[in-house]
Amino acid sequence: MMSSGFSVFRAGVALVFMCSFYKSTEDSLPELSPQQFFSTLQPGKASLAYFCQVGSPSNSVFLEELKEAIRPLQDYGISVAKVNCVKEEASRYCGKEEGLMKAYLFRGNILLREFPTDTLFDVNAIVAHVLFALLFNEVKYVTTLEDLHSIENSLKGKANMIFSYVEAIGTPEHRAVMEAAFVYGTSYQFALTTEIALLENTGPENIGRAHLYFFHCELVLDLTEYCRRTPMEQPLTTLNIHMFIKTMKAPLLMEIAEDPQQVSTIHLQLGLPLVFIISRRATYEADRRTAEWLAWHLLGKAGILLLLRDSVDVNIPQHANVAFRRAEKESPVEYLVLNAVDLIVSHVKNSMHIEEKQETQEDEDGDEEDPDLAVQDDEVAGTVYRDRKRLLPLELTVELTEETFNATITTSDSIVLFYAAWHAVSMAFLQSYIDVAIKLKGTSTFLLTRIDCADWSEVCAKQNVTAFPVVKLYKEGESPVSYAGMLGTKDLLKFIQINRISCPVNIASIQEAEKYLRGELYTDLFSSTRMSVLGLFSPAMTSVKENFRQAGKHLRGSVITGVYSEDDVWILSKKYATTLPALLLARPKEGRIESVPLDTTSVQDMVQILANAQLEAFPEITVENLPAYLRFQRPLLILFSDGSINRQYRNTALALVRQKQLDSFTPCWLNLKNTPVGRGILKAYFGSLPPLPQLLLVNLHSGGQVYAFPSSQSVTEQNLVLWLKKLEAGLENPITVLSTQEWKPPLPAFDFLSMMDAPTSDAPTKKVRECQKETEIQESVERRQGDKSVSRREPPPVELLRIKRWNKSNWPKEAEESSPLDRDL
Repeated sequence: MMSSGFSVFRAGVALVFMCSFYKSTEDSLPELSPQQFFSTLQPGKASLAYFCQVGSPSNSVFLEELKEAIRPLQDYGISVAKVNCVKEEASRYCGKEEGLMKAYLFRGNILLREFPTDTLFDVNAIVAHVLFALLFNEVKYVTTLEDLHSIENSLKGKANMIFSYVEAIGTPEHRAVMEAAFVYGTSYQFALTTEIALLENTGPENIGRAHLYFFHCELVLDLTEYCRRTPMEQPLTTLNIHMFIKTMKAPLLMEIAEDPQQVSTIHLQLGLPLVFIISRRATYEADRRTAEWLAWHLLGKAGILLLLRDSVDVNIPQHANVAFRRAEKESPVEYLVLNAVDLIVSHVKNSMHIEEKQETQEDEDGDEEDPDLAVQDDEVAGTVYRDRKRLLPLELTVELTEETFNATITTSDSIVLFYAAWHAVSMAFLQSYIDVAIKLKGTSTFLLTRIDCADWSEVCAKQNVTAFPVVKLYKEGESPVSYAGMLGTKDLLKFIQINRISCPVNIASIQEAEKYLRGELYTDLFSSTRMSVLGLFSPAMTSVKENFRQAGKHLRGSVITGVYSEDDVWILSKKYATTLPALLLARPKEGRIESVPLDTTSVQDMVQILANAQLEAFPEITVENLPAYLRFQRPLLILFSDGSINRQYRNTALALVRQKQLDSFTPCWLNLKNTPVGRGILKAYFGSLPPLPQLLLVNLHSGGQVYAFPSSQSVTEQNLVLWLKKLEAGLENPITVLSTQEWKPPLPAFDFLSMMDAPTSDAPTKKVRECQKETEIQESVERRQGDKSVSRREPPPVELLRIKRWNKSNWPKEAEESSPLDRDL
């Protein structure tokens, strides 16, 4: 909880840095001798001293950042000084050569913390690290969901909590949180994490950025209840956090009996609108409940007031039940008739979106720079650079070398990550790989290892590794299995879990087969996969059975497969009304078992059947699974929804799927809360965000037409079938037609290999955008090849991008050349 020593700390702290010597040219950084510095240290007096060895190489970049941090640190009672170490005055902080790159944090003359100076890489990192170390009682760092719940339970009925997630320590967002904790640390308990898994459990829409939540624990008296959580939707800046906390401190609901135009609250001062629920004495209780519900749902977005119509001498329209007042000065009060609370919430959010759009437009109008200068050509590389100071627990995996590689994979079942330390995607995926190691710690039968191919290229070449990153599974007596899924924690974890069992599994009896189909044989695996496949074969069907085994091995790690071929196999074929050979597709969570006769016996056809069987009949489309459904090259019948879909829509779609009415389409739905990019898609189709839910037919692969289901009709089986028939007959007009223009990178790429290896010719070079790096490379080429010109050609895609995105070997041949329209969605 909040420490009583907080106010004592604010009086002063000392931070001492060890570094190389730098000759200061500014007077803003005081210079002292060691004796002078230590003589100034007093209890409650703060000083930030930078120790420099006279004659050492300079560290000017760090000194510049330190000078930038002087003023913000002084705001918190921490002064800054530089100490020049001389031989006449020995000090252990002047230390040895290897100790020069350390930072030391003091309170008075007591050492609190030391940092490597490379963690203090800019002014934000310096301020954030210093405050974080000093506020160790006010800001609890949590790494697990259990830690967060423990703090939450200890605060129930006592105080509220501010919980934040930042992507890395030392970022501008981390500094903003720490500065807020300095001001409000005696009023609220602060908790901080850099573990994205905690954010996934908290449930934000976009987990790719920093988040802050206000936990309302003070009002919770029952320990079994969760504290209500209010998310801060603005970016994490010091000003935004301050404004957000101010709104949390404001009364949840106020009752007034005066002219709404004359009302003044903290919300208006902070730029937030006011919503007045107009009430009568006869409906007071119901109106107050409505106002309280709105107050919780619009907390931090608007102020909610209960206006008693009978007690105010103002001309309020007779039918109006809501009044709305914007934050702008002299903005008139709008009187509205809104008969549902959802409409009130939408009205407030829409007004906020309009204001944000206007502000964004103003910013864009004032920006006259070359638009290409603001383009981040490689977002992955940018993210890796931003997180470069985040320390990963690499000790959870074994680092392999040329000497240890063969011995490791031959003596233990191993998962090996082949990566390159210079490769951005490799380093981004390394974080996911470590997350998997954390989740499997102490439970996995596999040894998780990694090898840097930049250091051990010959080992990687012998393992046929030609792209990065690659994950391979090695089991004794078996060929290595390459992971072909998405480069993320969830899919890689599924691949490892399923590979714990043999593939396919040999089923020995009817009873074991029934347990397998009900999901009772491998219960722990069904948290990773939703379906298992059982192949039924008579003992004489050796050839087709072997082909099924090969197909199962081909999809090893993505689907659970089993084989039953005993003499009594006919019992299962009769029970599930199928002829041999056959496949039983079991979905234990749904309680469904589907039989599929095997009309084909080739391995490739079986692979395709098994791959398609994993797909849902009416799936929720996400960024990860979209390619699996686009490969069918059928029009998308897609329902856009702001949250979970109505059961009626699901039942209608599934009924038409069972009736074979939608075989020419891919029926699916998209949750805008889980996949926010859907909002941009709808705006591109309609020009603005339409009312939701919205059912569309998107013909990506032939023509690019987009059709909208009539909003005046309800989505029923009959209406949907009639609408699709009209489309087929050409009786409906599309709302838009997607462009057939090919998608290209925002900036031209440089084919360095062809520039170096191209034969000498006098042909003119292709004109590309000039930049300093290109000039330097061109000069380097000219030095290598004399004064001869070098022809430049456009590189083929495989040379442009050697990043493993998706294993296309599993795609149908007709889908290998995708239409440019695939990318428009």
